[in-house]
Amino acid sequence: MTATRKRQSRNKGLLTVALFKFATAFVVTFATITAVRLMHKNVPYHFSQWIDMLRIDPDNRYVAWVLQKLRVIHTKELQQLAGLGFFYAALFYVEGIGLALEQRWAEWLTLLATGLFIPIEIYGLCTKPSAGKVAILLVNIGIVIFLAYLLRQKSARD
Repeated sequence: MTATRKRQSRNKGLLTVALFKFATAFVVTFATITAVRLMHKNVPYHFSQWIDMLRIDPDNRYVAWVLQKLRVIHTKELQQLAGLGFFYAALFYVEGIGLALEQRWAEWLTLLATGLFIPIEIYGLCTKPSAGKVAILLVNIGIVIFLAYLLRQKSARD
């Protein structure tokens, strides 16, 4: 089989999921690096500086809500968040690479990892519903259904 023909036969669905995993990994990596950089610092103060720099109204109720939440974040919490963030970023990168290379182990890993989070996402949606949570849940359910279908097709062919 020629290289051109092999490239044409790639599964576009797997590539789409891989790109989604890479994007998620990038966002998690950025957030984790930000958390690490804020260790041993006054987090609310730095947030206030960002608000001033971006010219956002500091009296905005959402800004006040974020500041209130940030006051309880200390170095220990940032260390825990950073550890968890690096773990999830690594998982998402591994999933993305494996899916981009169309590896069956990556399909199983992504199916399992994504499927395990669906009950947690449903719980989060029930406790504090939002459009973002609905979107994430629907995307993840779609990924699980797609991968389950794909793996079932592959096992029927084998």
